[in-house]
Amino acid sequence: MSELLAKTFRSRTIKLALLSIAIFGAMVVALFGYVYWSTASFVRTRSDHAIATELASLQEAYTRAGRGGLITTIAQRIADQRLEGSVYLLADPSFTPLAGNLENWPPAMKSSSGWGGFRTREGRPQVRAASETLPDGSHLLVGKDIDDLDEFARKITVALALGILLVFALAGLASTLVMRRTVGRIEAINATSRAIMQSGLGRRMPLRGTNDEWDELTANLNSMLDRIEALMGEVKQVTDNVAHDLRTPLTRIRGRLEKAYHKQRDSDYDQSLISDTIADLDSILCMFSSLTRISQIEAHDRKDALRPVNLFEIASDVVDLFDAAAEDKGSHLKAVGDGRVLVTGDRDLLFDAIANLVDNPYSPREPAEPTPP
Repeated sequence: MSELLAKTFRSRTIKLALLSIAIFGAMVVALFGYVYWSTASFVRTRSDHAIATELASLQEAYTRAGRGGLITTIAQRIADQRLEGSVYLLADPSFTPLAGNLENWPPAMKSSSGWGGFRTREGRPQVRAASETLPDGSHLLVGKDIDDLDEFARKITVALALGILLVFALAGLASTLVMRRTVGRIEAINATSRAIMQSGLGRRMPLRGTNDEWDELTANLNSMLDRIEALMGEVKQVTDNVAHDLRTPLTRIRGRLEKAYHKQRDSDYDQSLISDTIADLDSILCMFSSLTRISQIEAHDRKDALRPVNLFEIASDVVDLFDAAAEDKGSHLKAVGDGRVLVTGDRDLLFDAIANLVDNPYSPREPAEPTPP
């Protein structure tokens, strides 16, 4: 298991998977960051809009009823339970409080009119506020407790952080499982390949029946092994055929040489022996030449040898070659058919093929038992 895990982390696939996770993670972080920023911005914008609307409403009350009417309106707003969490303060030009639910003017808001934030005292809620200087020099401040908004933003931050961690954890776990499965399938193929190299072509890659790309690859490899095994069988068959075909002329040559070894020298006999031996050797060389031509045709290197030939003419030449041997057997060979049978092929190979068919029953065989010295 540890070796498989080590191979998993050494795999190039896991490196690509980790790179993909990093890219995907960066996209997730960017997306979640945008969600956080847009949510927090939306919440704060709504809060600021509510504060600005309330400030404008109080300014309108001041315009209609003056400072006294504004103080009355502020008192009504403070008493309204629906506006809980709102902060109001009206101060004179010296920032002395005149009305509102704040004891003192916040130091952070004394610089100028505008927006700001402060806490009334240690441990109290954070306040987001806007201030405005009225025509008589008085200062009006409207604010809102935003601790709930900050808590909401913090919860969003925690949720996004947990979401990012969960995404990375799940992506890492999924990648590890997928990579282990991938490396496991590759290792199974490698193990079977090693077994095939050691024990032969009889074994095949295991199929899991999932019909996925791995099963398709395995099926292709098994088909390739079947083809290799079939080719090896063909090579063996060709080897057996060559050995069988060579046995007869080589046995004749050895028999003649054996007889010549134990016989008195005779120039006529020696000349006949040499002539027959040369003929048999020519037959062997012709056989090897035919094998070479077959290999060239299978490798598509001998296309020029393929041309229209008369099959009846080739058969007639074979009959002429073996007619004498057939008469010695008490038979007679005759080519019967149309005088012109055109096919596309290699004339020499076609001649050899027909000759091999006729040669088995009609070619003369000499006894090849070696004479003991």
